[in-house]
Amino acid sequence: MTDKEQKHLTDFGFKKVPEEEKAEHVKEVFNEVAPRYDLMNDILSFGLHRMWKHAAIHKADIKESMKVLDIAGGTGDISLLIEKKIGPSGEVWLTDINLEMLKIGERRLREAGYVPYVAECDAEALPCPSNYFDVVIVSYGLRNMTHKDRALAEMLRVCKPGGKVIVLEFSKPAAWMKPFYDFYSFHVMPFLASKIAGNAENYRYLAESIRMHPDQQTLAKIMSSVGFSKVEWENFTFGITALHIGYKN
Repeated sequence: MTDKEQKHLTDFGFKKVPEEEKAEHVKEVFNEVAPRYDLMNDILSFGLHRMWKHAAIHKADIKESMKVLDIAGGTGDISLLIEKKIGPSGEVWLTDINLEMLKIGERRLREAGYVPYVAECDAEALPCPSNYFDVVIVSYGLRNMTHKDRALAEMLRVCKPGGKVIVLEFSKPAAWMKPFYDFYSFHVMPFLASKIAGNAENYRYLAESIRMHPDQQTLAKIMSSVGFSKVEWENFTFGITALHIGYKN
């Protein structure tokens, strides 16, 4: 393989794939896991993902009448939490690259009595006006994006001056936890996925994608490099998940 060819490869879990193919591979994974995605999240995280998402919404400090963009919002659980805070005069835009996930999210929002703004799109090219949203949030979606810096730059672009971008993502846990976490991720989690969802391989990819995602400090540096005026982060559950907040002047 030539140096030129190597430069155009990117991570897909522990594998290397051409950059232009990663988005399609990610779509395939989430097409297959979509029907049981929420159930599996509850089982595999022991319900902790709900606590982490509530904490992220609290840190976002979302107020009535705000405009909020939910990127990679999938089945809509974050959008539902946001809707309860912004009231009828606010806006939530639910976006995802995966149509099957998005269909579930849109249906859930409508069943809850909301009329959502929904868009199937790539986070690296958001179909949104600049300086429009008070808060932009991406929950467990950034690690699946091919060019994280481009996606973060797009989030910054559509955020209003004085607004913030919230990134909730799996990260690097404390050293003492790593052997337990690795055993759970690569042995217990695929086993449970095979029994409950009938597909261990997709959940093996999800575990691998977590390991390939930048650690807390590195992600903060990437956010700073694309133009955020200030970046802060904190760990949840010993660093299994981290919440980063980037501010726009």
